Amino acid sequence: MPTISDGITKAEKKSKNRDHKRKLEDPEPELVVESKKDKKKKKEKVEPPQEIVNGNEILNGSDELSEKKKKKKKKQKKEEEEEGIKNNGGEVEEVRETEDNVVVSGKDINDSKYKALSSFSESKLSEELLECCKNFSKPSPIQSNSWPFLLHGRDFIGIAKTGSGKTLAFGIPAMNHILNKRKNKPTKKVTPLCLVLSPTRELAQQIFDVLSEAGKPSGVRSVCVYGGTSKGPQISALKSGMDIVVGTPGRLKDLIEMGVCQLQEVSFVVLDEADRMLDMGFEPEVRSILSKTSSVRQVVMFSATWPLAVNQLAQEFMDPNPVKVVVGSEDLAANHDVMQIVEVLEDRARDERLVTLLEKYHKSRRNRVLVFVLYKKEASRVESMLQRRGWKVVSISGDKQQRARTEALALFKDGSSPLLIATDVAARGLDIPDVEVVINYSFPLTTEDYVHRIGRTGRAGKKGVAHTFFMKENKALSGELINVLREAGQNVPANLLNFGTHVKKKESKLYGAHFKEISADAPKATKITFDSDED
Repeated sequence: MPTISDGITKAEKKSKNRDHKRKLEDPEPELVVESKKDKKKKKEKVEPPQEIVNGNEILNGSDELSEKKKKKKKKQKKEEEEEGIKNNGGEVEEVRETEDNVVVSGKDINDSKYKALSSFSESKLSEELLECCKNFSKPSPIQSNSWPFLLHGRDFIGIAKTGSGKTLAFGIPAMNHILNKRKNKPTKKVTPLCLVLSPTRELAQQIFDVLSEAGKPSGVRSVCVYGGTSKGPQISALKSGMDIVVGTPGRLKDLIEMGVCQLQEVSFVVLDEADRMLDMGFEPEVRSILSKTSSVRQVVMFSATWPLAVNQLAQEFMDPNPVKVVVGSEDLAANHDVMQIVEVLEDRARDERLVTLLEKYHKSRRNRVLVFVLYKKEASRVESMLQRRGWKVVSISGDKQQRARTEALALFKDGSSPLLIATDVAARGLDIPDVEVVINYSFPLTTEDYVHRIGRTGRAGKKGVAHTFFMKENKALSGELINVLREAGQNVPANLLNFGTHVKKKESKLYGAHFKEISADAPKATKITFDSDED
């Protein structure tokens, strides 16, 4: 039993002795309470000496230090840029630019396995898959730079204009993905492994035609689903077993809700013309559809522009480090192979001027001419007006049944009726060969759509003409149009300048910022390299 002496037991005394010994070996810092006077002295000691210049206090030595830091930081940044490396959110992102004006960015892109292809054979794909490429001498820039990444399972963002071969750029890797999956995991019931989303029926049908033909040698089967036509044949095709589903968001969502389109095994997803889909208000449907696909998937997005809404979608559904390939420029710019002519007209003068231009550009009545209007009713009215005047013409618009739209487009493509009136349903994505002239009877709602409209001509290295009617009702877009004309080295009419050259500085929710203001005396655009990022 421990005895008590002065109210402390032997055990407690022993413990106190241990604590005292520990403090001697490793003493705790003393708590120092500073007086106001001490604090003031300390502050004066830390602060650099000051001097008075013109009544203002400046810090001696601190400016020199700041300048040294700036120079050091600038030098470091320059070295990083020369090496093609930049820091992006903590991840090292590499950048490389090819000779054919293609910029590739992303993580680990300089690995030898991602080297751009100079020939189809370098892809080491089977003869069946490459059968559809036999008429091409070599891969297009978007194909040669995308295939190495897509064939190795990387998530991918492609910024490229239509007509650049992007359908096969994602189509061939998609079919290779399917064949590998089927080989490793044979199944009796064939459910889709690949999904391609498109904003319009015409573009969906065009993608389907390319993939169907390309998939024949290897036995990859595709189905196309879109609204405006009976669901019966589409449901039958899905039930028979398909590898690839190509469709528009609205009809696809309907078929999913009906339980006839199962996407849970889809592990290769493509969003073509992603910006246009969101512009058309399909964002809720797109999100809903993507959530029905496999959680382990490869996602590919193609877009002509890269607006904020598409970027957010990419961040949500793609790998944190996707590869991005930009063919040409990420800024929206008109095709330099198209001669752009802009006329400022009154509304009532447009019909007569259109007929005059057709007598000039469509004199043979055999060459393809595409006339764009803004509204569905306007398409019908202009078509009727031209028919009354003896022109053989067809039209496509949202008012027409899908069968009539498909038939009109087929007649235009095969040259049976080479004069076509169309709304912006034909402005994007459609690969219509040998369109010599585009006439904008009505200016579109955005300058982005103007660039896409005139991009229907001047394709595959050929020259084209775009003749545009501009009215005072369109004056809010005059500055943007003037910039597009100047950037392409085109003539700007004086009466268009009268509407003003101002471009409202804003970040569009859908498009972001695309246009640079170019002064009236601006020289022709040339590529320049900056030595630093000085403000």
